[in-house]
Amino acid sequence: MDIAYIPSPSSGVIHLGPLPLRGYAFCIILGVFVAVWYGNKRWIARGGKAGTVADISVWAVPFGLVGGRLYHVITDYQLYFSDGKNWVDAFKIWEGGLGIWGAIAFGAVGAWIGCRRRGIPLPAYADAIAPAIVLAQAIGRWGNWFNQELYGKATDVPWALEISDGANRDSGLYHPTFLYESLWCVGVALLVVWADRRFKLGHGRAFALYVAAYCVGRAWIEYMRVDEAHHVLGLRLNVWTAIIVFVLAVVYMVVSARIRPGREEIVEPDRELLAKDAKAEDGDATSAGAKDDDAPDAATDADAEGSADAATAKNV
Repeated sequence: MDIAYIPSPSSGVIHLGPLPLRGYAFCIILGVFVAVWYGNKRWIARGGKAGTVADISVWAVPFGLVGGRLYHVITDYQLYFSDGKNWVDAFKIWEGGLGIWGAIAFGAVGAWIGCRRRGIPLPAYADAIAPAIVLAQAIGRWGNWFNQELYGKATDVPWALEISDGANRDSGLYHPTFLYESLWCVGVALLVVWADRRFKLGHGRAFALYVAAYCVGRAWIEYMRVDEAHHVLGLRLNVWTAIIVFVLAVVYMVVSARIRPGREEIVEPDRELLAKDAKAEDGDATSAGAKDDDAPDAATDADAEGSADAATAKNV
């Protein structure tokens, strides 16, 4: 007899009148709001301005959603493009399916665009929001609980996850890998915050630490999952991705620490001051041009005075 387990919701949708509220989408949206809120606090603490994180997220979040969906659809194409499947389902993001690797990669592109428009160094911005991103991941993972997906092997531990019968799944008690990853992400956030305060990480090293630490947890959690996935040399594709990204993150931290030790002193330039400086430079250029324009007139006046003196001397 099972005395304890984590029940799964009977439905992933809550209807507020005619409006359906999907648990998966709600967790993603909540995670984004938490990331922007906490990222804003860290950005201000680093010397940035309030509202900058929200402005840049306008670019980063859409890019991240598109990238996460693309990674999922490409790596699990058989779910949408094999016989008997409807390719239109590839666009139903509310039913689940976001690959974190694609979300971070494309989200970084969006963040780069936003940072470039404001004259902000991307590594400094990434360091500030790294713990906020991983907290958003921790919240977003609960969307998998609503959809009854991303669980591990069968188990009888007290914290086992109850899964009901459904498409491509059998009822039973399984390891709640979504919960493991959510807790791991919270731990990674705490690690990055501590290390950032202790070692004054800069130039993207706090972000690289987040990536490396997340990959460690994702590798062993991925190894526990039993859902269908592509394998390479006996390992799931996402395990290989975690290994490769982990190595790249560690290499970046080592090389960056040698090339650019310390932390950025200025993370966000004063746009009003820059505008004043630009205006002052334009004014100086105008003044210099005016002086140059006056020079020929002065020479003309001197020539005229010289001619008058000569005429006077002749008459005398």
